[in-house]
Amino acid sequence: MNSIFTLESFDEINTRLKKLNKNSNKQWGTMDASQMLAHCCEPLKIALGLEKSIQEPYLKKLIMGLFKHKLYDDSTWKKNLPTTDQFKIFENKNFDLELESLKSLAKRIHQEKNKTEWDAHPIFGKFTTEQWGKMQYKHLDHHLKQFGV
Repeated sequence: MNSIFTLESFDEINTRLKKLNKNSNKQWGTMDASQMLAHCCEPLKIALGLEKSIQEPYLKKLIMGLFKHKLYDDSTWKKNLPTTDQFKIFENKNFDLELESLKSLAKRIHQEKNKTEWDAHPIFGKFTTEQWGKMQYKHLDHHLKQFGV
């Protein structure tokens, strides 16, 4: 499984981001390319401790915990998976600004590859460094595939 923490996977994500443009057509979903970039920034901000997630009810956390392993295992995410309301992007976004923001956040998390202590995820709890890296790669890969890159 790829990880945002490996140089090869980090470089791959950046190469794919260069192929994306504001007119890239989505293969599924409702977001345009600019909104997708803004959406992809959100989990990176959570992982880096730059933003706090809305606390979800205990029952939702318990149910979501049953799917935690799917965030970082080798399976492919299905199209049109639901996302938390906090990560839904409805407003128009500036493609160039969002692209630079995502590249910057991806670089920043890649540089954390040797970090051993991470804050708990607000819904899923503790993740290891390996799990964080796989999860972040998997999320970016999913959305880049959404736009054919």
